[in-house]
Amino acid sequence: MALSLGQIVESLGGRLIGDPRHLIQKLAPLDTAQADALSFLSNPKYQSQLATTQAGCVIVSPAVADATDARTALIVADNPYHYFARLTQLWRQHTRVSDEPLIHPSAVIHPQAHVDATARIGPLCVVERGAHIGANTWLKSGVTVGEDCRIGERCIVHAGVVIGADGFGFALFEGRWEKIEQLGAVRIGNDVEIGANTCIDRGALDDTVIEDGVKLDNLVQIGHNVHVGANTAMAGCAGVAGSARIGANCTVGGGAVVLGHLQLADGVHISAASVVMRSIRQPGQYSGVFPIDDNASWEKNAATLRQLHRLRDRIKSLESALESQKK
Repeated sequence: MALSLGQIVESLGGRLIGDPRHLIQKLAPLDTAQADALSFLSNPKYQSQLATTQAGCVIVSPAVADATDARTALIVADNPYHYFARLTQLWRQHTRVSDEPLIHPSAVIHPQAHVDATARIGPLCVVERGAHIGANTWLKSGVTVGEDCRIGERCIVHAGVVIGADGFGFALFEGRWEKIEQLGAVRIGNDVEIGANTCIDRGALDDTVIEDGVKLDNLVQIGHNVHVGANTAMAGCAGVAGSARIGANCTVGGGAVVLGHLQLADGVHISAASVVMRSIRQPGQYSGVFPIDDNASWEKNAATLRQLHRLRDRIKSLESALESQKK
């Protein structure tokens, strides 16, 4: 498959500096691209590679285009990384096999489930009673959508995802665990992407909710009755315990954990491997890892740790006062 530079710019916009007839047969990084490949430059620290790249064309910002004397063709776009993202979508549209059935013969769909006529259901998927799959949503292989769970439009659900497993709910009584039936469901909005082997548990009473535009990486665990706000993204192996509420436009780094019943405001960004142990009411970047200990000691140490910056300021003030007295 090949697209000319003229076809690409006609489809996606941008300003072409170069021959519109030049054919592109693949997309590649700057340092390995050859004359038949198209690459992009979004990070200024790689700008020196423009002088040596063999790429047939590079997507660059207007500032880079004005400052470079690159020998390669250029597509000038205000946001090269966003342009590249749209280019990958265009490329996938042209390379996707179009004669495959929308519903694979091995998929199991309950007669009382609703699957939109434009949805794609992959091999070995299971869509249980009362589930709803929206328009142009794609379930990759081995996805399970539990009873009464809903997935909106234009979603991508990767292999092995389980939506609507029972939440982890048990009552301890006389030394044994009594199961709490999980009577809610899962509601997923539009334009959501869910990575391979991620699990989203159904609610105990109300539904677990994933709002529009959320992006979940592989192996993410979303507990029962969690609410994730629009356009929030979570990296691989993140975990959110039951009944936590994550705001809109948040990010959660890989391996980070949000404990149950906490609230994160809109625009909160959690660093990788952090453990969120209290609600966060203000937007911003947050980080924190603390060694395990017996609980009483841990609570005392944690309380002291949170005061360290104040103690530091007091010590500096005392040192300054002592220096003044010496003089």
